Amino acid sequence: MNDDRILRVLEEMRDLQRQSTANYQLALRNQEESIKLQQQALRRMRVILGIAMLALVIVAGMLVMLLLRAMARLA
Repeated sequence: MNDDRILRVLEEMRDLQRQSTANYQLALRNQEESIKLQQQALRRMRVILGIAMLALVIVAGMLVMLLLRAMARLA
């Protein structure tokens, strides 16, 4: 191989490495964004679950009160 050919191969390797690094950085940013979105979704799900649990407790309490009232009428 002559020096020009070696130089071109080395330049191509350098360019490929730069592109690889740029692609890796983009992938890393995308992963960070994905993690942020997953964390936001998890926070929303926790709020929704809390509200659902509160609603379930209220409904169960109301059913118990209705049952007690019905039993008092029968007694």
